[in-house]
Amino acid sequence: MQLHKSEKARIELGAKVRLLTVRERAALLLADGHKTRIEVQRLLQDDGSMLQKLIADGYLLHPKSGAAVLAPAVNEATTQAPQPSTARAAPRSSCDNFDGKRSLATTRMFLFDLGERMFANKTPALAEQFRGQLREAGDRESMLLIARAMISRVEEIAGPERADGLSERIAMLLPPEQ
Repeated sequence: MQLHKSEKARIELGAKVRLLTVRERAALLLADGHKTRIEVQRLLQDDGSMLQKLIADGYLLHPKSGAAVLAPAVNEATTQAPQPSTARAAPRSSCDNFDGKRSLATTRMFLFDLGERMFANKTPALAEQFRGQLREAGDRESMLLIARAMISRVEEIAGPERADGLSERIAMLLPPEQ
């Protein structure tokens, strides 16, 4: 069963004040309606407790329980932060639409570009370290580890909004797990 974001999750991802940890927000970003709960658990290296908490708190939906969880999520979100017009607005994405083919090669090229743009001028040693790691990465898991490390550094340098946008893009570029 695929995981879906609730309206409460969309509000959290778009809010300036963060209520969730970086890992919990990453789980929200990965819940794109295509990945199953098991896939998201594996990507986050989670034992299932974090995803269960996010489902129980109304951030994530399972298709079976979608209607039961969606109503409380919207009500809780609107009582916490009164935003009547944004609660019903279409979710904004910080990255553009991607119509290309998902592949490790595309993901690798995006990460090489990210390393050049974010680190080459200010921290050339770090950029070279990421370049070397990307050259050696041959599978999805090693690529994800490098991507997490890069996103973590981007968050330190450019803030959580920029890191979230890049995480969304990486999730769109990675091929589905087989």
